[in-house]
Amino acid sequence: MKKKDTLGLIQIYTGAGKGKTTAALGLAMRAAGHNFKIAIIHFMKIWNYGEVKSLEKLGIDLFRYGTTELIDPKNPSPIDFDEANKAIEKAEELIERGNYDILILDEINVAIDFNLIPLKRVVDLIDKKPDNLELVLTGRNCPEELIERADLVSRIDEIKHPFQKGLKVRKGIEF
Repeated sequence: MKKKDTLGLIQIYTGAGKGKTTAALGLAMRAAGHNFKIAIIHFMKIWNYGEVKSLEKLGIDLFRYGTTELIDPKNPSPIDFDEANKAIEKAEELIERGNYDILILDEINVAIDFNLIPLKRVVDLIDKKPDNLELVLTGRNCPEELIERADLVSRIDEIKHPFQKGLKVRKGIEF
């Protein structure tokens, strides 16, 4: 079976629990082992995450947009809109070029939820997706319209988390 014959679905990882990005990265790691061409676009994520170095080692292209400041969802700054626009423009460019087997749009659902990019623009992006491109969208609060369009949707819910006991973020685990 050739990869061009087996790709083309839309996958969504959403929910309030930890692990949405981790699931998408696991998919990328698995696909890299089969020599797939993969790109990841980080929306609102430019901190020094551990996966940045790992993705480079695996030959996965990573494009990062955002600032080091947390976004106020009720009052995003102009730079937040600008960075989100750059990220969606990069996604549109990569889809148009058609050079990738898998494209992961990490935290795009949050960018939509914060009104940094319009839902219609993401729907239009999905409509332009080549038939053989696997498209993965992550982030909490995924709009129902995207869930309806997806082939695979995983909702990751928080049942229990060490943060509830006061444990701080841990290098190599949460970032």
